[in-house]
Amino acid sequence: MSSSPNSDDNGKKNPLDAMGAFFSAQVNRRKLVTTQKLAMSERCTSCGDEFPGCAHRPADRKTWMAELGPDRLRVHQVVWPGTHDSATNKIGIPFITRPFAQCQSLSVYHQLALGCRLLDVRVQEERRVCHGVLATYSVDVVLDDVLRFLAETQSEVLVLEIRTEFGREDPPDFAKYLVERLGEHLIPQDEAVFGKTVAELLPRRVICVWKPRKSPAPGRGEPLWSSGYLRDNWIDTDLPETKYESNLKFLGQQPPARDRRYLYRVENTVTPQADNPVVCVRPVTNRIRGYARSFIAEAFAKGLGDRLQVFSTDFIDGDFVDACAGVTKARVDGTA
Repeated sequence: MSSSPNSDDNGKKNPLDAMGAFFSAQVNRRKLVTTQKLAMSERCTSCGDEFPGCAHRPADRKTWMAELGPDRLRVHQVVWPGTHDSATNKIGIPFITRPFAQCQSLSVYHQLALGCRLLDVRVQEERRVCHGVLATYSVDVVLDDVLRFLAETQSEVLVLEIRTEFGREDPPDFAKYLVERLGEHLIPQDEAVFGKTVAELLPRRVICVWKPRKSPAPGRGEPLWSSGYLRDNWIDTDLPETKYESNLKFLGQQPPARDRRYLYRVENTVTPQADNPVVCVRPVTNRIRGYARSFIAEAFAKGLGDRLQVFSTDFIDGDFVDACAGVTKARVDGTA
């Protein structure tokens, strides 16, 4: 009986063949990434980056909502500039484990001062912020930054999403802790909020969405909001055009923001994959990060501009904030 060409005389698989298959798969993967990066560049050239409000630059990003007028700006009109894994600026060991988990380089306070208005914070049972298996500072640091920002501004509203990380346990009595820390700033769970102006919400300025894994979810009228009020369609891929197309597809399945009684998030991010040679966050997410304005422009071109609501990114910068603030201003002005 002859042996398989992939086996030795004892019927065992040849490790060289397995190694060859692995490297072949990696080469093909890199080719696919390169092809999609080129496609994204060509797409940006063809669709441009113009959309209602694209030329707007807030006088001060720290108070860009106040600049639009609290009595004019309604909650459903806001395109919320958000950050993905917001509190990871100091996660892990620098140059060793940090590159695999860090999604933001700024502290939560400096993100808010830059104009971010939606935070995504993951916690574990000891009330420490985490991303996967890595943990960082206490969630107290996040809340201290939020409270500092609120003390320095008057009309900026923000969404604070806090969830128990996958594979972790809920921190004990965490809902009570959040209410005690944020207290009078919390906007109670009420669907009528989406139709109100910022002025009608004041002095309360925080929509806090608490997403536990096992603990009871917040109910109507309570200080915290349940997970159903912040939705998304997470696509776990490191391929930029795949993510971009999926974001457009799922955005198109949503009703207009003015008709929704929940927030819908689009994340302009791609995620490192374990079977890929590039597993650090920044070089992977940079494959899509620079195309935020192109995405907004294409959404409007496809008739989906009125569906944009929460737009999140890794490593947030001022231009990303300006784009979101610009669309928000156009809605307030009636040009979008």
